Amino acid sequence: MKSYSKLPLAMGLSLAAVLLGACSKSTDDKVAVEADTGAAKPAVTTEETVSTEGMWMPRQLPEIGDKLKSLGLELDPKTMTDLTQFPMNAVVSLGGCSASFVSPQGLVATNHHCAYGSISYNSTEDNDLLANGFLAKTLDEELQAAPGSRIYVTVDMQEVTDKVKSKLSDDMDGATRFKAIEDAEKALVAECESDPGHRCEVYSYYGGASYYLIKQLAIRDVRLVHAPAASIGKFGGDIDNWMWPRHTGDYSFLRAYVGPDGKPADFSKDNVPYKPKHFLKVATKGPEKGDFVMVAGYPGRTNRYRTAEEVSNNFTWYYPTMQKVLEEWSGVIGKATENNKDAALKYASLVAGLNNYSKNFTGMMEGYNRSDLLQRKQQLEKDLQAWIEANPESKEKYASVISDLQQLISEQQSTQERDMLLGYMSRSSMLSSAQRLYRLSLEKQKPNMEREPGYQERDMTRFTESMKRIERNFEPTVDQAIWTYFIERYNALPQDQHLESFDSYFAGDLSGDALQQKLGAMYEKTGLTDTETRLEWMDKSPEDFRNSDDPFIQLAVATYDDRYALEQRDKAMSGKFAELRPQYMDLLIAYYNEQGKPVYPDANSSLRLTYGLVKGYTPPAGTIKGPADGNDGKDGFVPFTTLRGIEAKYTGEDPFDAPQALLGAIKNKDYGRFYKEELDSVPVNFLTTVDITGGNSGSATMNGKGELIGLVFDGTYDSINADWDFNDNTRAIHVDVAYMLWVMEKVDHADNLLEEMGVAAPKQ
Repeated sequence: MKSYSKLPLAMGLSLAAVLLGACSKSTDDKVAVEADTGAAKPAVTTEETVSTEGMWMPRQLPEIGDKLKSLGLELDPKTMTDLTQFPMNAVVSLGGCSASFVSPQGLVATNHHCAYGSISYNSTEDNDLLANGFLAKTLDEELQAAPGSRIYVTVDMQEVTDKVKSKLSDDMDGATRFKAIEDAEKALVAECESDPGHRCEVYSYYGGASYYLIKQLAIRDVRLVHAPAASIGKFGGDIDNWMWPRHTGDYSFLRAYVGPDGKPADFSKDNVPYKPKHFLKVATKGPEKGDFVMVAGYPGRTNRYRTAEEVSNNFTWYYPTMQKVLEEWSGVIGKATENNKDAALKYASLVAGLNNYSKNFTGMMEGYNRSDLLQRKQQLEKDLQAWIEANPESKEKYASVISDLQQLISEQQSTQERDMLLGYMSRSSMLSSAQRLYRLSLEKQKPNMEREPGYQERDMTRFTESMKRIERNFEPTVDQAIWTYFIERYNALPQDQHLESFDSYFAGDLSGDALQQKLGAMYEKTGLTDTETRLEWMDKSPEDFRNSDDPFIQLAVATYDDRYALEQRDKAMSGKFAELRPQYMDLLIAYYNEQGKPVYPDANSSLRLTYGLVKGYTPPAGTIKGPADGNDGKDGFVPFTTLRGIEAKYTGEDPFDAPQALLGAIKNKDYGRFYKEELDSVPVNFLTTVDITGGNSGSATMNGKGELIGLVFDGTYDSINADWDFNDNTRAIHVDVAYMLWVMEKVDHADNLLEEMGVAAPKQ
């Protein structure tokens, strides 16, 4: 669940899907189906099975309003469709994680791991904020977040399906279709962004069957306000990641700032806290067992309705391959940063992301091997084909959709290993910078509207920030070690899968001492290690690049034509999918609608609401290992953990270390107002049945009144396959608001923030 950084989650993504710290919008979405739950029920407090599948668009909430009300929603589902009103207007995106406003002064609550990059960015060997935590007692003490940090407030959402599809025709080939869609989207975005301070994007739903233009206020002065020590915020580390029982205080606070005129502005001492139209009231007590909860956030991507072939390929080739790459990649960084704390801090966020996804992919494979997912997918396609054949109208419309899509998938998979490796060949920060800077010089020769997305005028602030951000995420020796690893993997490919221009530049010296000598000379000679030099190259001409003697720029220029050809091939393939995937999704929707089953679009990084119940579960046999905090000692997991579990897990060493102030408060039973009698302690984490995925990290967990009662931050190991297959044992893990506030009050003494949120302890 953690969204430390973006990794490709399924085949079919662009080669550009590498670790860049943000979840991009989906252009190839799927649908999933919620089971019929029957008659309305009172607020649920029993252990009966209730389906809570679905990541719902706000506009769809009235369709499921009766069910939400029966489970415990006290708000009006109709008013929740208005993105400018409570509570949706209080829910924000960080561009890869979710968050929410929790005060009238722009205070934002999110996960510790979502603020990890900014905490790391502000850490030094002498002032390690990751280890020690951070608290600004006043506004003046708040720290500038990492370059490129954003808080996005969704303010409008309009359907633009007709405006996009009116530019398409049946006789278009893949490349032409891709460009037509891209041009239509750019025109819509340009018109929308004529309103200064806003960021607009066109998102596709149901595989491209529909399109929506989403407008967001883009706040770009973001500051770090408070983060607990990593021994709280990351307690359990990679060992406990995705596991239950869990005892992690995964929360942090940021603040949004704007110019004195109230509009988004670059960082300045003259800026003032943003005043959100709405913010969430913070409760002082979390939920009870069986309570209704809802989570509002920006889930990244799910794959619930990929074809059987895509499921098989992802679980038998992509995940095993990537798990090995991620594990080895992390190991390379670990070895290269030994005895160099400053370098380790620079790469801490990346390593956390690599380890997170490595464990995720391992769990994906294990869960898949225990399931009948592939068999059910295969049966679905047989049922779909039978339904088509039995209906003359459907036969005329969908006769070859499944076979045509399967043929295209096979074509895509034929080059997948090379595509993946070439996608990671730019893992050198120096090479990726050189490639992007050279591409910028070429794109600047075109009118703005004809430029490649990412290189338009609207992108220049982000581009500049990405060039600046390198200075706190780069160490030459580490970068060289990472690049060496990927070059060696590339070198093992069959020769006919190599890039001729890349091999020519290295004159065949792609291994051993010859490679290291070549790389060492490149890092020694390049000027791109200097931030100001990188920024100066943003204004250079293509001719300046071609005449440069910088080795990384020379390599970027030499390989450009080959890389561009692959990019065009990738776009043509995407254009073909843009024709076939909507047809397949239309087929699925028609099939399920005939059965009376409601359909929701798959996650695509846009605002969604999910709901569920506080509930434990029974894991696979052999998982329970006796009585412990978080399980019943028999055959199931209970939905709450407590402070006792922290004390029991404590070893004094990472990842089971903890601040002495916290341990002392536990030992003295200094629970205060956060004591929960039925637990005889303070609750730490809890389980629910909400439907989430990566990107939901930091999402507000709310009760039926819309009050903040926690933050979702992970899923259980048995739920990792939820991106593909929601089931009765799918569980999300949340940090309880009571634990957040208890730590802030008893350990970090964040009295100023408690008062700001309206939850300060009554004065004696």
